[in-house]
Formats: sequence, C-alpha cells, structure tokens
Amino acid sequence: MARWIQSRRRSWPADSGHRRADADDQAPSASTRTAAAAQAVPAADVAAAGARLALLRDALAGIGSTLVESTTCAELTEAAVGLAGGTAAVLRRTGKTISGYEEINGDADVLPDVRWATAVAREAVAPALDTTAEPWLEHAGAPSTRAALCLSLASGDDVYGVLVWARSGEPLRPLEAELLSLLAERAASHIRHARAYEHVNRTAGDLQRALLEEPGRPHPNLDVAIRYLPAGRHAVVGGDWCETVRLHFGRTLLVVGDVMGHGLEAAVDMNAYRSSLRYIASADLPPHRVLRQIDEISSREAERRPATCLLAGVDPGRGQVTLASAGHLPPVLIEPDGSARLLSVPVGPPLGTGLGGYESATHPLAPGQTLVLFTDGLVERRGEDIDQSLARLSAVRFPTGDGLDDVLDTILARLDARHAEDDVAALAARPYSRQAGSP
Repeated sequence: MARWIQSRRRSWPADSGHRRADADDQAPSASTRTAAAAQAVPAADVAAAGARLALLRDALAGIGSTLVESTTCAELTEAAVGLAGGTAAVLRRTGKTISGYEEINGDADVLPDVRWATAVAREAVAPALDTTAEPWLEHAGAPSTRAALCLSLASGDDVYGVLVWARSGEPLRPLEAELLSLLAERAASHIRHARAYEHVNRTAGDLQRALLEEPGRPHPNLDVAIRYLPAGRHAVVGGDWCETVRLHFGRTLLVVGDVMGHGLEAAVDMNAYRSSLRYIASADLPPHRVLRQIDEISSREAERRPATCLLAGVDPGRGQVTLASAGHLPPVLIEPDGSARLLSVPVGPPLGTGLGGYESATHPLAPGQTLVLFTDGLVERRGEDIDQSLARLSAVRFPTGDGLDDVLDTILARLDARHAEDDVAALAARPYSRQAGSP
C-alpha cells in the first residue's frame, strides 16, 4: 500500500499544490465579501443611515441636561418629536399616582385616550410571567389613519411613567419605535437620578429647617428677627445658620455661621458646630474665647469642614456689643435715621483650622439702633470685589420706624438675595429699652 501511494504521488502534477494554493488565494475573504456587500448598498441609503444615526445621537444628548424631572420630560418629548415627528407627551408615575398628560409637544388632539396610556402605566411594572415586556405598546384602538404607541419609562425595577407618541397619516415603522424606545430608556435613567437628587435635597432641607426653627430665645430686652434663603429654587441646602444664646445679667450672644460646601454633609457639620457653640457659650466666656475653644475642638476632627463664624455679645444694660470673627464678614449697624455703616471687627482664621488667634472689639449699641449679622451669600457677587459688595450694603437707606422684619425684607430686596449664588442667612437685633417703652 505504501508503494502504491508513493507511485500515485509521482504521477501527480508537480504544480498541483501551487495551483490549489492559487485557488485559495483567489477565494474572497470575509472582509472582502463584507466590503463588496457594502458597495452593493446604494450610497444614498448609507448617507441616510448616517444622518439618522447623527440625529439619534443629538436627540440622546439633549435629554438630561439638568437634575430636574420636569425638564427631563420636556426634553424627552421634544427629542421624540424631532426624531419621529407627530406629538409626544409624558405621564409621570409616583408610587400609585399617575398624572395626566404633561410636557405635551405638538398637537394634543392627536394623542390617544389618556385612559389607555394610564392603564399601560399601571401595568408596565408587572408584566405577565409567561410574557416578555415589550419596549413599546401600539394603540390597537387608534384610527387607521393614526399611529400611536406607549413606551415605559423604566430603570431597573422602577417605572417612572410612560412616553406617549402619536402621529396622523403616516403609519408607524418598527425602526421608529425602536428609536423612540431608546429615547425613553435614556430619559428613565435621568429621571431616576433626578428623583434621587430630589430625595437628598428634601432630606437636607428638612434637617436644615428643623435646626433653624428654634435658634434659641434672647432676653426680653432684645428683639431678634432671622431670615434664611437657600441658593436657587432647586439648590441643596447648605451649612448657613443663625443662633441666639441667653447669657447672665440680661446679655445675649448672637451667632451667624457658614460651613463651607452644600448638602447634607454641610448641614451635619453645621449641627456639630452649633452644638459645640451652645455648650461652650453656656460658660459665659468672652466671644473671642468661645471661638478659640470651638476651633480647638473642631480641628481634632479631620473630616469636619471649616466654617466661618461671627459672634456678637449684646449687653443692653451697658449699651454695647462685643464682636469676634472667625473669617466672617463684619456686621452692619443701622441708625434710627435709616443710615447704615459697617462695624470693625478683628478677623481671625476660620473655625476648624486649629490656628486660633481670635480677638474681640466692643462698640456702643443703643436702643433704636439695629445690628445685622449675615453670611457672605447676601453680598458676594461673582466678579465683584468684596469691598464693593459691602459698600453696596452699607449704602442702603432704611425707612425710619421699620420693624426688624421690615429691615430684613428691605435688605433682601435691595441686594436681590433671592437670586444669590450662595445660601443667605441674616439676623437682625435691636435693644429694647423698658424705660422708654413704659407709660
């Protein structure tokens, strides 16, 4: 057998191996076949697919520009109409509550019955066990000349509502439904982040309000009013606070402070500073020594954020106020005639640095004069020197005879504090003379 194989090998053409190799080389590879197939696709179709992909990319990029759920829903309906035409709207779901059509983009009359979309929104969270949840659901009851579908806004196991889309005339194409499903998927992810952000914001706000509701009660010989404004309508509450502490012999310690940063962490650190201040101030120490001890305690906690703070020890009996500052802006003194001026105060380092070096300064404070302490959000403006900001405050003129609430309202209005870039806390105090008020 071996001899037969050898003889057969001798009879084969010498170049047969080469001829087979040449045949293999001539066979088209997978990449060659793919390129050939691509060439077979009309150039117009390739250009149309590229334009459609670019349109989808732009539509996805336009969703979720903020952490506001209503804005995300408006961006979703705008992107849906821009991608497939027609009309789009959103039904939002919170727990078992489902809203009506919101953020409608286009002709609302084209949309299907809201009861159908509401039923889809209720059932979207629990599909049948033997079925697969579809990314969209066509409206079977729609007229033959109208296409309508409902897309669930779901992220994980959570359903935040549905996107409802409808169009008259042109029937729905599966590719359009898939593209709209991608938009709904992207929007649902951003809505999840927006709701998580809102939850943290609400928690921080609740904590801040709880801490600000009872700042302490001053002695009856001192009237006090307080304002607190968070920065922006949707901003997370920061670490600004005001406080009053009763001392012996009719004296009251006024406090305004600002923890660096925003959010729940800043509010927690603010509470820590506030608790330390109440404890240390109960020993009836001079303001600069109170700051010194708070700084020593807070500097031992590496994770606690630094804070600025201004203390004002008011003594109506002696007609004076003693000030001490830890990196904080000076207070404003408003005269009975409505003029205002800044009071000088030695400025030490912020609390939490461990540097110490705080000093006090004493100024006259008579009945009828108003002392205003505030955080930097009241006056600071981007691109403006702080001296100019303070000068703008001291240039405000107040109507004579205004109450403390009116004084604070005037300050907040004149300095446009409701559009400030940072949180604003302000405290106004006025000594009360019982002799002057008695009959």
